[in-house]
Amino acid sequence: MSHSPSLCRRVLLAQLTLLILIAAALPFVGRLMYHEDALQKSDVVCVLAGARIVRWLDASDLVNEGWAPDIVLGGGYRESLEQRLLDRGIRIPSEGEVVRSALIQLGHPAERVRILGYTDNTAEEARLLRREAVARHWSRVIVVTSKLHTRRAGIAMRREFQGTDVQIIMRASRYDDDDPAHYWRKRRTVREMLAELPKLAAYWVGLVS
Repeated sequence: MSHSPSLCRRVLLAQLTLLILIAAALPFVGRLMYHEDALQKSDVVCVLAGARIVRWLDASDLVNEGWAPDIVLGGGYRESLEQRLLDRGIRIPSEGEVVRSALIQLGHPAERVRILGYTDNTAEEARLLRREAVARHWSRVIVVTSKLHTRRAGIAMRREFQGTDVQIIMRASRYDDDDPAHYWRKRRTVREMLAELPKLAAYWVGLVS
């Protein structure tokens, strides 16, 4: 079945228009990924897993500046094979354990730095944090993450804390030198944005809960 030239032109025009709209929107996508709240005195600073230094180092400063007395950590992902190694007496420190050790070396009391649990899933971290917050009667929590992760993490946290009196304050680490408004200037942030954008869409429409 053949298509008329006018129909083909309309299809091509629609495709070209869509490409132009996408190209016009791309410079603003980085700003969409970033959202930060004003700091307030809180009960605890929660550091989400997934970055080597930038997130927890900011949490250390926040505590030293008096914004909160305690730190809780996302422990990161643990493979099922780790249990086999543990059974053989071989211990590999988790991400959370490495971070906790570093914070203690920076002078934070051991009893004020705890690991929430082990997962690489933001929604699951939110569930772990809610369980801890409710059990300890916290009223306000500062959640520290990377700039391009703040919007999605905020959606996950506020969705999980609905129905509670706990206020979530999203915080982008001061040590994160990424520029969401100009993410295309660095290859790494382009990769991060392309990986983060579909996750954000899934959280936004409720496919992840």
